[in-house]
Amino acid sequence: MPTNTLLQRVFPLLLGASLVLAYAPFNQAWLTIPVVLALLAFSLRHTPRQAFRIGFFFGLGWFSAGLSWIYVSIDRFGGLAPIASIALLFILFAYLSLFPALALWLWRRIGSRFNTFAFGLLPLIWLLTESLRGSLLTGFPWLELGYSQTDSWLGQYAPWIGGSGVTVVMWLVAISLLTWWQQRRWYQASFAVLLLILPFALPWFHPIERSEHNLKVLLVQGNIDQSIKWNPNQHWPTMLHYLNLSKPHYSSHDLIIWPEAAVTMPEPYTDDVLSNIHRTTAEAGVALITGIIDFRGGQYFNSLIALGQDGADGVEAEYFHGHSNRYQKHQLLPIGEFVPFEDLLRPIAPLFDLPMSSFARGAAVQPNLQAAGRQFAAAICYEIVFPELLRANIDQHTDFILTVSNDTWFGASHGPAQHMQIARMRALEFGRPLLRATNNGISAVVDEQGRELARAEQFVATSISATVPIVSGHTWFHRYGAASAWLLALLFALISVFNVVKRRQNQ
Repeated sequence: MPTNTLLQRVFPLLLGASLVLAYAPFNQAWLTIPVVLALLAFSLRHTPRQAFRIGFFFGLGWFSAGLSWIYVSIDRFGGLAPIASIALLFILFAYLSLFPALALWLWRRIGSRFNTFAFGLLPLIWLLTESLRGSLLTGFPWLELGYSQTDSWLGQYAPWIGGSGVTVVMWLVAISLLTWWQQRRWYQASFAVLLLILPFALPWFHPIERSEHNLKVLLVQGNIDQSIKWNPNQHWPTMLHYLNLSKPHYSSHDLIIWPEAAVTMPEPYTDDVLSNIHRTTAEAGVALITGIIDFRGGQYFNSLIALGQDGADGVEAEYFHGHSNRYQKHQLLPIGEFVPFEDLLRPIAPLFDLPMSSFARGAAVQPNLQAAGRQFAAAICYEIVFPELLRANIDQHTDFILTVSNDTWFGASHGPAQHMQIARMRALEFGRPLLRATNNGISAVVDEQGRELARAEQFVATSISATVPIVSGHTWFHRYGAASAWLLALLFALISVFNVVKRRQNQ
């Protein structure tokens, strides 16, 4: 293999792999801009076909290192030989790598005709390919570049242009620095500096304000091992476990939250127990929201229900199966919650026949959950990765974002830390406190600025308490969603086109 061809593979592969350090739990956010700057400069020296190869190997390093935690669940629960698990992951990573490859190919294709004047098109092209990655085949938008900035000052862009907009800003900084290095024009470096310092001023204009009211919240983390979670003999001990962690706090809290599928017995078969919990918590003046599996009409739904104070269908209502104060998961996880071509795949290996992997979808837009006199926009596990889905469910009356999860599948890997980082980006974008209850961590209470107020680490059975402020106002991102990021990217694409036209007129 020629040295140049080898370099087109190895350098971008290592460059992409280094990005894992920019995300949680490593949190080296400063790394992202140098990485995209290096990718930009390296791709610029190559043809469109070579740029496709560079983008592919960059993506292969990016996703192989960043999503390596998926191997944990396949290895522990998939029932496949290690070589088969690795092959399956390689297919996934190769598929995801096609999107950055497409972005660089298209950019260099245009650039081969218009040279550096095509620079401004790259953020728009990248945004387009990332949007495709987040939507095709149900979508997998994990590891967007913007998530790496959740804890950095660049995260202050999120309430205005969202996480995808943060990605656009980082590309614009990299482009401005590279063009400055090539052309030595002061305004190019000045623009990069402006983009980097502007976030320090944005909090002064933040439209979210705290009120004098708050909510005392308890998150319960059961730490139930995945190997016994769906064992029928474990249903009642699990329920008692959560009750024992919760009861001492009834009188001192407004709301108690249990994680995804904390109640493992399907709802119709636990009516008497749930009715008793509803009555007891209502008398104590506390609300309880729990994950549960609902079964109705021959279909299973991954659900959340509200009990106790303001639970069921109102303050005075008794619990009954089917009450309307519930949320049913819409964005299902492929393989984990539904299996495409299931008649073909399920017999192949346990990976394709996991317990509770035949869920039906809830509606895309559902009423907020109501509990303790407040309203909650819900997202179950994987759904928190889809900001537009959450945005569709946040209205003018929404007080909190509520997300529950079960990251037990991924052990001590960096997957759960990335999941927590993504959830905190949603709090930043929408300017709403976020409550995240998980089975074995990371559970946390996050304020409207994405800062953790309380946190339960992994692999412990515990509960955490926090007093959470009630806020008012709506962020720019809540009002306009990803349109702001698209508008920003489109603006600079048009500037590039204008420069091309102007240059040709002057020739």
